[in-house]
Amino acid sequence: MAKVGDFLVAAPVLRDENFFRSVVLLCVEEEEGAVGLVINRPLDIDVSHFISDMRGKSQLHFGGPVKKDVVSYLHRHGDRVRSALPVMPGVFFSGRFEDIQTLIRDEEASYTDCRFFAGFSSWGPGQLDSEISEGSWFVTRAVRELVFSARAQDLWSAVLRRMGGEYAMLANFPLDPSLN
Repeated sequence: MAKVGDFLVAAPVLRDENFFRSVVLLCVEEEEGAVGLVINRPLDIDVSHFISDMRGKSQLHFGGPVKKDVVSYLHRHGDRVRSALPVMPGVFFSGRFEDIQTLIRDEEASYTDCRFFAGFSSWGPGQLDSEISEGSWFVTRAVRELVFSARAQDLWSAVLRRMGGEYAMLANFPLDPSLN
């Protein structure tokens, strides 16, 4: 149902604190399962605090509840980062970390070309399709500009509005419907 390069948009009924109002970019889909990154949860931590030899300022993001001590990243430099996996035109998932560090150090890439994540999201075989069928996730094709959006905290509503129709109406769904 979902494929690499899709946004998984958490339905308002998905109350799991790891995914509440999240937008996940699906980065890998194989027989063994799927891997994605929550792209709308910036943390109050700079990447340099997590990776000591990173220079400059770049906000770390929560990528998901799996292996929160592992840094993954999205970038626009697939032709220059070995082993990078294409997600969609102009967006690549991870690859050789030394390559992206060199590009940033040599100022051939900037932190606006990259987004770093602590942890990732993953699903076992058939698990994601089951969650989509149950109504936990809405699926739509990702938009490159939104992947690197500076307004990550507003992304959930923005993607729903972009989807239109009944989804656009959900963009204004109250945080706690019982208070409505």
